Amino acid sequence: MTYTEQKLPADHPPVRTGGVGVLLINLGTPDAPTPAAVKRYLAEFLSDPRVVEIPALLWQPILRGIILNTRPKKSAHAYQQVWTEKGSPLAAITAEQAEALQARLGSTAVVRWGMRYGNPSIPQELKALMDQGCDRILLAPLYPQYAAATNATVMDKVSDTMRAMRWQPALRVLPPYYDDPVHIAALARDLGAQLDALDFEPEVLLLSFHGMPERTLHLGDPYHCQCQKTARLLGEALGRPRLRIDTTFQSRFGRAKWLEPATDVVLEVEAKAGTKRMAVAAPGFSADCLETLEELAIRGRDQFMAAGGERYATLACLNAGEAGMDMLEALVRRELAGWVE
Repeated sequence: MTYTEQKLPADHPPVRTGGVGVLLINLGTPDAPTPAAVKRYLAEFLSDPRVVEIPALLWQPILRGIILNTRPKKSAHAYQQVWTEKGSPLAAITAEQAEALQARLGSTAVVRWGMRYGNPSIPQELKALMDQGCDRILLAPLYPQYAAATNATVMDKVSDTMRAMRWQPALRVLPPYYDDPVHIAALARDLGAQLDALDFEPEVLLLSFHGMPERTLHLGDPYHCQCQKTARLLGEALGRPRLRIDTTFQSRFGRAKWLEPATDVVLEVEAKAGTKRMAVAAPGFSADCLETLEELAIRGRDQFMAAGGERYATLACLNAGEAGMDMLEALVRRELAGWVE
């Protein structure tokens, strides 16, 4: 009997191998809409040097001494306005996406989901996939456009996790899909249907992307260019010559100069200039979250209406709808080629 043919000892733990896993990853969310939970979440999020590119010796006293003592209460109030019976909208929708993708893939792969900040964590979910026998894992950051503060920090966390693993899985990573034809087609199909369902005809469709400090553009992030390309391709795919489509950036924070034009400023300027009917979509978000449901749908509406607007609609993200899931399945199957039939 050769060495490889010898039977395992009776006390050898069971080992599962040969499986393929898919880990959907989104940004994160607090565990509850309370100041304490928000404070824990923000402490992790805003301590990431990819998110706030200020030396820790300068930034941490500001974060710990000021921001974490003032912002959690305000942010908790915002979360309370959009929290659901299933919890955070972002977490609930990401879970729905994972469940729907699992149904589509069947036994081909094990699908789980995790958050870069908060729960369920990336280390926790990678371990869960390994425990289920997945030694080949596709990481799928659900960020259409690449930014160091999103995609790169996912890889930082994965690298930290892998560093502590003796038995590491083989990994693949879903690339940014900002200009992928299946992504543009899904957006056009979904947003087109939502526009058709409105009881008014918008004069302007505002495509609002999450903002980034302008310095990230000059440092080499392709994010701004990729947002602009998504917007251009989407406008062409929608094919609505009577509808003016503009691109803006939301969620400014701090005193640094951010990418412009700013969504909140444009909403007010448009209304004051005579625009009465506005629709807003967020094609940089894969799932509705605080930034779309509170910042755009609630505060954005208030800003537009207070400045003279009359009709306002926020269009939903792709979420776990049919168009979005068709897209996600196509992207994931493409990246799994060679690992699965």
